[in-house]
Amino acid sequence: MNLLLINLLLMLAWVFVTSSFSEVNLLFGFLLGLVAIFLIREQVGTISYLVRIRRIISLALLFLKELVLSAVRVAVLVLRPNMNLKPGIFAFPLTVDRDFEIALLANMITLTPGTLSVDVSPDRKFLYVHAVNCSDIEAGKEDIANGFERKILEAFR
Repeated sequence: MNLLLINLLLMLAWVFVTSSFSEVNLLFGFLLGLVAIFLIREQVGTISYLVRIRRIISLALLFLKELVLSAVRVAVLVLRPNMNLKPGIFAFPLTVDRDFEIALLANMITLTPGTLSVDVSPDRKFLYVHAVNCSDIEAGKEDIANGFERKILEAFR
């Protein structure tokens, strides 16, 4: 049985036992179920559910960090008296191949200031990205590959 389903059933059991259907109690029941699953992880035979949650949280934290850093970079670029920008579009070779992963990567790139996902190649091998400053395209590709793309692969595979 799927561990998420077990966790949801434990959450519902907690809600019925306490007779409180508030959002806080639902969240507490979910967290309580998570702790219970963690305690019996060896008997269940897998910890992938708990690891996946940790990896998704890690992906979200990386996105927030990149969001703040890129906002600062764009602000510095805009506030300079002489904007020496080289905007352009580059093709990023995709390692992710599932529709969900490609869409997530494209949206994370688009939501990060200074970059915009333009298109995906018909063979789904490349993601075309517009960047405000394309002075070092290889560094931009490496940042995406070692950042968002790597974390997406870790979280969802």
